[in-house]
Amino acid sequence: MAFAIQAPAKLNRFLAVLGRRADGFHELELVTTVLEGVPELTDTLEGEPAPVLTLEIAGPTGAGLTADGSNLVIKAWRLLEEAAKRPLPAALRLEKRIPHGAGLGGGSSDAAAALRLGDRMFGLGLGDAALLGLAARLGSDVPLFLLGGTVLGLGRGERVFPLRPVPLEPILLVHPGLHVSTPSVYRALQDVGYPFPEALASQPEGAAPPWRNDLTGAALWVCPPLAEVRDALRDTGGEPLLCGSGSCWAARYDGAQARDAAATRLSGLQPAWGVWRV
Repeated sequence: MAFAIQAPAKLNRFLAVLGRRADGFHELELVTTVLEGVPELTDTLEGEPAPVLTLEIAGPTGAGLTADGSNLVIKAWRLLEEAAKRPLPAALRLEKRIPHGAGLGGGSSDAAAALRLGDRMFGLGLGDAALLGLAARLGSDVPLFLLGGTVLGLGRGERVFPLRPVPLEPILLVHPGLHVSTPSVYRALQDVGYPFPEALASQPEGAAPPWRNDLTGAALWVCPPLAEVRDALRDTGGEPLLCGSGSCWAARYDGAQARDAAATRLSGLQPAWGVWRV
């Protein structure tokens, strides 16, 4: 019997870098929304029991990704086997639609999907707490995908707490086809500095968090062509926000009509860019 799990992208609506920790990581505070219901930005992980563990990667953004032990799906599966104390042989197939290196959390979402898929396929019954513990071992972004919805992330981002849903404004996501290395952006923080060493102030119930990303300056330092996307979004009347460490940008608009007009304009001017309405 085959099983399937959806792996959606995410949008960091607020990302504060509060300083560097003694362990070399950075102290973060994030408000993230998982973009459920956007098929063009949702990976799919399918699996069924098989004699040995295999992973096939397909889909429009799957080119160049490796299906070996370095892949987060395989790493997640190995952690499940460790927790189950037995092999979990399966034939896995990952349909990739989220662009790689875009700041949309595609790899982390795939890893979270693998944890859910393996737990369901083999009836492990690990429970939410155990799965969240495994997710935190895989990467800072993985736990938030297990919660879904709108999430507060603390520490490296791995300490996650569900928030009441806050509706998204009409948003345009634009990916210019660039790849930005997340470690290189964090290293660049030492050169450009920390722009806002302040945590998120208390928000009224139902209020949207500030539209802020403290990694923007460092990402532009590492990849100056990102500024072209930012400026193009401003020219359409949008308020741009870098997604994570890049290279995707989000822009919010006063209404869906303005957002849709911007999408049409950008698709005409830059046909090679990925443009998605949220």
